[in-house]
Amino acid sequence: MNSRWRLLLWLTLFSVAMAYVEATVVVYLRQVHYPENLLRLFPPAILTGQELLIELGREVATVVMILGVALLAVRGLMSVFAAFVYVFGLWDICYYVWLRATIGWPVSWREWDILYLIPWAWLGPWIAAAAIAVMFTIWGGWVLARGLAYRFTPRAALYFAGGALLGIAAFLQPAAPYLLRGLDAFAEFEPGGFWWPLYLVGYGLMAAGLALVLGSGQRR
Repeated sequence: MNSRWRLLLWLTLFSVAMAYVEATVVVYLRQVHYPENLLRLFPPAILTGQELLIELGREVATVVMILGVALLAVRGLMSVFAAFVYVFGLWDICYYVWLRATIGWPVSWREWDILYLIPWAWLGPWIAAAAIAVMFTIWGGWVLARGLAYRFTPRAALYFAGGALLGIAAFLQPAAPYLLRGLDAFAEFEPGGFWWPLYLVGYGLMAAGLALVLGSGQRR
């Protein structure tokens, strides 16, 4: 086994294991906040100030761990970025796989999830987040396996950044109206319409940006 495939193997094992840890934490949180039904997520439970700070810290720590592994695994900005999105994507996919295996959630493809809490709640169908994770995993794995020198051209960077912003906006929009009414109003939230057109445009732009990067590959 050459060094590139050995790298991918260990990054994969780390992603799967970390996803299991993340999923078990979420199972415990659901046992605390939704003891009557672990499959129910909406209307969402309101965290206390201390619980919210702990949860925000956990989310930041997760990103730091993934970034730390990427920085330790490879050298060079593009390789680090590829390793980061590969681990992030595979971790996110396996997170849902482990939740399904342990408590039977998600129940359906259209089910909504609370994806992230910074700067406020990211909300949307879990499949929308998983689709981005699949794209990241495939792209990051391809870049790492090929061992070529890739770069973000200005055009590729513009496409990817613009698409990412549109995707984030689609996830942030559902909770935005509740922010004006205060945190307690968020307890009334029920999944409704998701801005699929905005999300799909953003997804397409991100995919186009990453595809342009692949076209820049050269032998080292």
